[in-house]
Amino acid sequence: MAKLFESIGKLGLALAIGGGVVNSALFNVDAGHRAVIFDRFRGVQEEVVGEGTHFLIPWVQKPIVFDCRSRPRNVPVITGSKDLQNVNITLRILFRPVTSQLPRIFTSIGEDYDERVLPSITTEVLKAVVARFDAGELITQRELVSRQVSEDLTERASTFGLILDDVSLTHLTFGKEFTEAVEMKQVAQQEAERARFVVEKAEQQKQAAIISAEGDSQAALLIANSLMEAGDGLVELRKLEAAEDIAFQLARSRNVTYLPSGQGTLLQLPQ
Repeated sequence: MAKLFESIGKLGLALAIGGGVVNSALFNVDAGHRAVIFDRFRGVQEEVVGEGTHFLIPWVQKPIVFDCRSRPRNVPVITGSKDLQNVNITLRILFRPVTSQLPRIFTSIGEDYDERVLPSITTEVLKAVVARFDAGELITQRELVSRQVSEDLTERASTFGLILDDVSLTHLTFGKEFTEAVEMKQVAQQEAERARFVVEKAEQQKQAAIISAEGDSQAALLIANSLMEAGDGLVELRKLEAAEDIAFQLARSRNVTYLPSGQGTLLQLPQ
C-alpha cells in the first residue's frame, strides 16, 4: 500500500510538472491584439502572431502583446498664430499601429510607442499649421485648419508605423488679451449699429415731417383757392356740415333733450 501511494505521488508530481511545462509553453492573444515574439538567442522575430492560443519555447521565447484596436488620445498644445496670438488647442486622435510593422515599432520605439511619439509629432504639426493662419482665420476657417492638421499629422505618423483613423480639433481658445479685444470690438460694432439705427430713424421722421408739412401746405393752398373762387359759400357749407354732425351726435345721447325755442315748456315732475 505504501508503494502504491508512493507511485501515485510520483505520478501526480510528474503530471504537475508536465502541466506546468505545457502551460508555460502556451500563450493567448485576445481579439483585436497581435503579439511579437522575443527570442533570447535570435532577438525579435519578424513574424507577427495573430489571435488565438500559440506555442513558444519556455524561458527562451517571450510574447509581447500589442493592442491593435483604435484608441483615443487627447493632446493639448499651446502655440502661436500668424499674428502672434496665443492659441490653446486640444487635438483628439484615434490611432492604431500598423500590424506588419509591430516588430520594428517594438525594436525602435518600445511598447509605450504612443507616449513617445504622439505628443511630440502632434505638437510639431500643430505649431507648423497654426502659424500659417491669423487668429480670425482659425475661427472662420476651422474646417480648413482641421483638414490640414489631419493630412500633415497622418503623413508624419506613418513614418513611425502608426495609422490615424480620425483627427479633430475639440478645443480652441485664445489668450485673455485677444478675447477681451474681440469682446470690445463686438461691443463697438453693436454701438455703431445702434447709432446708425438712431440716425436712420431720425432721417425717416424728418422725411415724414416734411411730407406732412407739404401736405398741409397743399391743403391750405387748395382751401385758399376755393375761397377765392367761391367766396364764403365754402365756409357756410363747412358750418352746415359741422352743425349736422353735432346734431347727429347729440341726438344719439340719452342725456340731451331738445326744447322748442321761444315757447314755455312745462316739465311735469313727480310729486
